[in-house]
Amino acid sequence: MNTSAQLDRAHVWHPFTQMRDWLRSEPVVIASGKGAVLRDVNGREYLDANASIWTNLHGHRHPKINAAITRQLRKIAHSSALGLANEPASLLAHKLITVANQGWSSAFRPPEKRRKSERQLAKVFFSDDGSTALEVALKLAYEFTRRTRGAKSKPRFLSLAGAYHGDTIGAVSLGHVDLYHKAYGGMLFPTDKVMAPYCYRCPFNRAKPERGDARDYRKCGWECVGQVARRFSVQKKKSNPYAAFVVEPVIQGAAGMIAQPVGWLRQVTDLVRSHGALLIADEVMTGFGRTGVAAATSGKRSEDVLFATHHENVQPDFLCVAKGLTGGYLPMAATLTTQAVFDAFLGKYEEFKTFFHGHSFTGNQLGAAASLASLELLQTEKSLRQRGQLQSNLQAALASLWNLPQVGDIRQAGLVAGIELVKDWRTREPFALRDRAGIRVCEAMARHGVLTRPVGNVIVLIPPYCTTKTQVHKMVEALTQGIGEVFGNKKAPV
Repeated sequence: MNTSAQLDRAHVWHPFTQMRDWLRSEPVVIASGKGAVLRDVNGREYLDANASIWTNLHGHRHPKINAAITRQLRKIAHSSALGLANEPASLLAHKLITVANQGWSSAFRPPEKRRKSERQLAKVFFSDDGSTALEVALKLAYEFTRRTRGAKSKPRFLSLAGAYHGDTIGAVSLGHVDLYHKAYGGMLFPTDKVMAPYCYRCPFNRAKPERGDARDYRKCGWECVGQVARRFSVQKKKSNPYAAFVVEPVIQGAAGMIAQPVGWLRQVTDLVRSHGALLIADEVMTGFGRTGVAAATSGKRSEDVLFATHHENVQPDFLCVAKGLTGGYLPMAATLTTQAVFDAFLGKYEEFKTFFHGHSFTGNQLGAAASLASLELLQTEKSLRQRGQLQSNLQAALASLWNLPQVGDIRQAGLVAGIELVKDWRTREPFALRDRAGIRVCEAMARHGVLTRPVGNVIVLIPPYCTTKTQVHKMVEALTQGIGEVFGNKKAPV
């Protein structure tokens, strides 16, 4: 066994991993990467089919991001943001606000027709990762609500069933995945949940199973939106309206890659606004182009949509980003918010209106330099073209999976796909957790040179943007072969 593997087994505790199972076999030890390819210490190559846990945008060792970090290293790696400013962080804040507001302004409806209740984003608070970006939004929303409704109010938050927003205490309190959060129930503050628009398993969907995305053949009356409306109405009668609704827009990640039907986000946003609540968009996974480009219409070229909310012309009060912010290179996060929220924290020193929250590496120069380079890449014609091609290639390749009886639903949102495994697609009967269906299929895929990680019984494909058509087909072929090997399909179509 490789020395690094031995040291890992001896000392490293891995996240979201049953270590008893981990210690039974030799781990894959990654040594290097280039583009969409990873290489282990034994020289074997793998395709990175989940972009190194949904973080890597442009591929590994991208020369422009490498160069940006190297240039910054010649100046300084880090200095404190407490009482000091720095050039890269200032430039990045300006760039984030610019692209967030431009994306909203150009999203499918002329600016003059935008709803008056929607706000421009104006301020950026930097932190370290997705959890901390949500913590910032929670604290700001909580205190803003108290200051605008009265200090005696006790603001509550609403999020979706199956929600996952991180692992810090505030973020966990917003989550509703018992498998992850139940053990910490005694440490959390109470939040409410409402059903997610999970068309494939929605109790209100009257459609029988078909070989297609359940969102496309669903038969319902938007009861999922009605449930949100009822939640807000009930809370309002308690004389304690919700402070904010927190959502991963377009697609929920750790919930099982639950893609929302078109129109859901717009309708829910209108409800949130009508009740005077704030909207917190968790775009830690969905941001920076992950949810795809908008199709060209009326002879116009495809629209570049960097944030998921802009697919439905929604601008949140808080936009939380991380993961792909630096292109997947360094841990960095940002919470964007409005001038109104910022103004609520202005006052005399002795009034203690200051936002008492911070991180040692807030506004880190290396992270900011990488982020600026990533954003520059995203705005090139080449990147837009790559993302459009990847979106089409992924859709075409995934179609072959409908031939497999264990594939119940395929949910694609741009450059993200979740393939839900079931015992039989005709009944939608799920595999039990003890069957480890998703894990076993991913283990088989690794033997075929493709690395990804499941969410329960859902196989995730979320490749870097540089992934070629051939590489996409290899990913889907490995998934097909893996399903065949695990479930004994006599003939696994490729």
